[in-house]
Amino acid sequence: MSAKRLARLSVLTAVALIIFIVELQIPNPFPIPGIKLGLANIVTVYAVYRYRALEVAMMVGVRITLGSVFSGNIMALLYSACGSFLCLLGMLFLKRIIDEKHLWIASVFGALLHNTGQMAAALLVTQTTSLLLYYPFLVVSGCLAGAFTGLCAQAIMPRLRRWE
Repeated sequence: MSAKRLARLSVLTAVALIIFIVELQIPNPFPIPGIKLGLANIVTVYAVYRYRALEVAMMVGVRITLGSVFSGNIMALLYSACGSFLCLLGMLFLKRIIDEKHLWIASVFGALLHNTGQMAAALLVTQTTSLLLYYPFLVVSGCLAGAFTGLCAQAIMPRLRRWE
């Protein structure tokens, strides 16, 4: 990997981390914990369509690790890792089927996979199947958040093409 490419990935990781930290400061308007827009995923969706799989995986790994440290919630690392990497695998697969002009669709599926990964981690940690009652709320919020972040990523794609 060239130094220029590494620098671009580092900047994208820093931007995603800053967005994550800023989003933590916004009070959650929903009474259900864990539901949020996931604005940092705008950067991830963009990166999936612009960079190699291993590069995006490194970026996501650094972001979720530092995000957990900066937020002071190390336990969130497990949930974020399970959700993020299931999401990433799904989106890398969908990238082969869904073109850049419709990447918001891949983002919706990615959000659903992220919620599924987080739910699986929660079920394994807590051994409580009643958590599954919470899953439909995650599906609805995931679809909405995934569509929003995907549309944002789709909107910035042409603008960032000059940066490449």
